[in-house]
Amino acid sequence: MLRLSTKGQYGVRAMYEIALGHPDTVVNIRTISDRQDVSVSYLEQILHKLKNAGLITSVKGPGGGYKLAKRPEEITIGAIVSELEGPVAITSCLDPSEGCVRVEKCVTHLLWKSLGQQIERFLDTITLADLVSGEMNKELVFVEKANEETARTA
Repeated sequence: MLRLSTKGQYGVRAMYEIALGHPDTVVNIRTISDRQDVSVSYLEQILHKLKNAGLITSVKGPGGGYKLAKRPEEITIGAIVSELEGPVAITSCLDPSEGCVRVEKCVTHLLWKSLGQQIERFLDTITLADLVSGEMNKELVFVEKANEETARTA
């Protein structure tokens, strides 16, 4: 089964919380931790990576926390996931650190590579603004219902 790690999941959820405060509110790490039920120490690691990637900035001192470095419309879920997870590698043979000795002879290599690219393209079409507005959830519920209807009639 294909799974996104908790780092990617929590990173998107943390960015959502920070986006809720955009542009005026600095969001405290404790607030994110409480709202998303993620430990502060794990969030620190995730937010550090996102800060180094230029997706968020930190504000020091009393009342400090995190703000988006760009507008929510400019930050895609793909950018967040890519920063925290690296490139989508559906199989180990697509993982750049592992590679594959059978690439030239493998009947499924291009299939898995194409699937990974489709996932990346999909994630790049969704922004933090889409999540904050709730419009993305409405679209996904519509697609889910259409898929269920298609499965029932097939």
